[in-house]
Amino acid sequence: MPESATVRGADGQRRCPWAGTTAEYQAYHDDEWGRPVVDDVRIYEKLCLEGFQSGLSWLTILRKREGFRRAFAGFEPEKVARFDDGDVLRLLGDAGIIRHRGKIEAAIANARATVGLREAGTPLTELVWEYRDGADGKELSRRLKAAGFRFVGPTTVYSSMEACGIVNGHIAECWVRDAVEAERGAG
Repeated sequence: MPESATVRGADGQRRCPWAGTTAEYQAYHDDEWGRPVVDDVRIYEKLCLEGFQSGLSWLTILRKREGFRRAFAGFEPEKVARFDDGDVLRLLGDAGIIRHRGKIEAAIANARATVGLREAGTPLTELVWEYRDGADGKELSRRLKAAGFRFVGPTTVYSSMEACGIVNGHIAECWVRDAVEAERGAG
């Protein structure tokens, strides 16, 4: 791949092109993106945040992530699943998050679906990791929707798969790629 397909940080490391635009992106890229996520809470969080990101910059979500964590009870599905109409109204008034009713209601529905999967004997983690190295998010999207998830179209799902290390989205020349692959192999 040509040199222009990567960016070099101040440290001289070659990274995926999107990672070089801000310090926040670089830190997220180097320390988190693509690292295997193997617990329901963090996978549920990633799915929700990817859904909130739809139509917006990921940087906006990164900058509001702590606000989301506070507003959505640390993304603990059991707690969020108990949210009601009063919680929706509270969240619509919270400037620390993206105040979109459909996305807020989807996050609550997704918590309920996460709990439902677990109660049915297939934890969310187990379901999503069935698609390790999948070519796209279409089939997983279909299964999530069938389980009651919302705002989980194929593009959103595939972005979550990359974020959670289910697929390794780091380009070949990226200095993080091999470390991510090693972590994925250790899981």
